[in-house]
Amino acid sequence: MTKDKAKIALITGSSRGLGKNTALALAKKGVSVIVTYRSNEAEAKTVVSAIEELGSKAIALQLDTANTKTFDEFVTNVKQSLQDTWQAEQFDFLVNNAGMGVYAPFAETTEDEFDHLFNTHVKGVFFLTQKLLPLLKDGGRIVNLSTGLARFTSPGYAAYASAKGAIEVLTRYLAKELGQRQIAVNAIAPGAIETDFGGGVVRDKPEINSFIASQTALGRVGVPDDIGGAIVALLSEENRWVNGQRIEVSGGQSL
Repeated sequence: MTKDKAKIALITGSSRGLGKNTALALAKKGVSVIVTYRSNEAEAKTVVSAIEELGSKAIALQLDTANTKTFDEFVTNVKQSLQDTWQAEQFDFLVNNAGMGVYAPFAETTEDEFDHLFNTHVKGVFFLTQKLLPLLKDGGRIVNLSTGLARFTSPGYAAYASAKGAIEVLTRYLAKELGQRQIAVNAIAPGAIETDFGGGVVRDKPEINSFIASQTALGRVGVPDDIGGAIVALLSEENRWVNGQRIEVSGGQSL
């Protein structure tokens, strides 16, 4: 990824957190970004401005990944934006990042909580990716966000981790079925990260932060730059032969 071969990435949920970090990390490599946000347009516009300050182009589009009925309109908006902003018909990278966590013990998880998690993390990813396929270049890349919790366990995340487990299986199937178009598909699985995810519990509660650090081989909790940088590296031309993989980025948590 060099400035003389500018590429375009679409990153869902990139107005904050890991999505924002990934967007800025890609922009530093000269990649243009389609930022999506669910409700906070002001946050998204701030990210767009930051990307532009780095010398890359960006736009912000509203998207609720839990509501598949909005996807046709969103895809139409993406197609128009590609033409208007980049005079392009397709984009290069899709990063399915948007999501949220629900902390609830298995015995207390409600059907509404379960449905919201699976609509956002599984159904939304499945059908949004499907509808965006005509706009994704042959030879492009897809990165799906999973979680370390799909490998190790922490009580209270049964539904969330199960949804991400489904994404890891979907990643392998996408890699197999899209291989004929030379599209590589992988999953990045972060460990515990200091963000506002889950109400900022890892970032803001010293006792939880310290415990996780003690369970991590590299001796600390992850920060957003650890994940954004890993996604950028995975999307680089040097990693073009990595395909159908679950790559955990956790510093060696719970080994």
